Amino acid sequence: MDIAAEVGDALLKGASDAIVATDVEGRISLWNPGAVRMFGFSAEEAIGQSLDLIIPENLRARHWAGFRHTMATGTSRYGQGDLLSVPALTRHGTRISVEFTIEMLHDAAHKVAGTVAVMRDVTKRFEELKELRRRAAQQAATSS
Repeated sequence: MDIAAEVGDALLKGASDAIVATDVEGRISLWNPGAVRMFGFSAEEAIGQSLDLIIPENLRARHWAGFRHTMATGTSRYGQGDLLSVPALTRHGTRISVEFTIEMLHDAAHKVAGTVAVMRDVTKRFEELKELRRRAAQQAATSS
């Protein structure tokens, strides 16, 4: 029994977080059950599609410029466990807030083969923080 493979399979299937892998073109190659729950697309609908599936239109140009640079150079501004926060889209067009980590994937020749990201929906927390900031600003304005 290969314990690493078993652990990996269990994490992919059981994680509440979305785990999404892409190839060097940005096409989705892995879409776990957490991604199905978070974004609403089945694995069959997502695999083979562009990441544009979940990237808001106004952020796509910036995303793809960074993605192409990362694929060409093999380096990312993000990594080593950095946590990124971005808006994303669900199947129904709803914007959600996600935090994620990203890692590079390499082929047998150590050439960049794509990426894998672990994403968590933090929309509720983001909205709560926004409301707290609004209330604090309102309170500061009324006490001046």
